[in-house]
Amino acid sequence: MVIAGLVAAGVWTFVQRELDFREELEMRPLPEGLHPMVGQKAEELARTAAERGIRIEITDGFRSHEEQDRLFAQGRTIDGPVVTQARGGQSYHNFGLAVDFAIWTLDGRLIWDTGYDGNSNGQSDWFEVADIAKELGFEWGGDWSNFKDYPHLQMSFGLTTAELDTGWRPEDTDRYEVLAGESE
Repeated sequence: MVIAGLVAAGVWTFVQRELDFREELEMRPLPEGLHPMVGQKAEELARTAAERGIRIEITDGFRSHEEQDRLFAQGRTIDGPVVTQARGGQSYHNFGLAVDFAIWTLDGRLIWDTGYDGNSNGQSDWFEVADIAKELGFEWGGDWSNFKDYPHLQMSFGLTTAELDTGWRPEDTDRYEVLAGESE
């Protein structure tokens, strides 16, 4: 009887903690800007690329759900090419965990040309930047099989957009600790 009581108390404590945590998650506000670690890694990406003779521009970062919905409508209900497969709340941009980039040419034009080799080393500058980004902990949209998003870099920290939408944040994950340790 004592053992059953102890087990019941343990289960009740576990369930109560889980309910409290879920309630805390629901009350967390959505981010309103780029996550500091993502911003720091994007700056490091630009510096490292510049050291290899490639000048990049971060062309987009945080996006509100409304901005994301406007982009999603492009090529569907409004004129223009399709540029995203994600509605508001389905993109890591909406949680401050993604950036897009482009490359500056030697003559000062901003381009999205994945074949450009401005540093003349026989390799695509775009793919060089993607490799640097992956070394820094980014996931690259060019690696996706269903929709290649070459300008897109994200840090998911092991979280899905559905989890982020319910309140989970990078600081809640072990992956955050690993990347934070690399930043120091």
